[in-house]
Amino acid sequence: MTRKPLPLQVDDLSHFSRALSRQLGEASPSHLTLMNMLARAAGFQNLQHQRAIQAAARRLTKTTMAPAADHRLIERTLGHFDDQGRLLRWPSKRAVQTLALFGLWSVFPADRALQEAQVNALLIGEHRFRDPATLRRTMISCGLLTRQRDGSDYRRIEQEPTAEAKALISRLAARRKQRTQAEAQITRR
Repeated sequence: MTRKPLPLQVDDLSHFSRALSRQLGEASPSHLTLMNMLARAAGFQNLQHQRAIQAAARRLTKTTMAPAADHRLIERTLGHFDDQGRLLRWPSKRAVQTLALFGLWSVFPADRALQEAQVNALLIGEHRFRDPATLRRTMISCGLLTRQRDGSDYRRIEQEPTAEAKALISRLAARRKQRTQAEAQITRR
């Protein structure tokens, strides 16, 4: 019979060490010796090694800690896309709309001007409900696209997508890749 590991998390090693020392009674080693023993049992060389590793982890976590993605929102938004990465319907919730627009934003070329007809063609290829004007206007109002006053020279506004947008773009890219591969196979026949 195999044993299942039982995780143990100790918030304060000193407090844990003192409680263990009280239970060991007279046979207990000194407080520092016991703390070093516990650190070695946890896989560290000694207590100082454990402190150094944990301090470095805290410093790295502070600088690179990204906000957690709202997976429920991503899931809801993905429900508005088909298996090929095309937007099926216009979402009713504003948060889902904005996230879905980031999925469309990702297919626009960076640092390249497009005419309105090119933008419409790109959007028509990426959605099923045949309303590129709504998508185009909403992308402009959300700050994802910019255009000249005369309606020409559309450009994607470069920005760092949110954690949810990154996750959505990644999943849609995989679906679009499958779509491209399927279309390539049909063309070869």
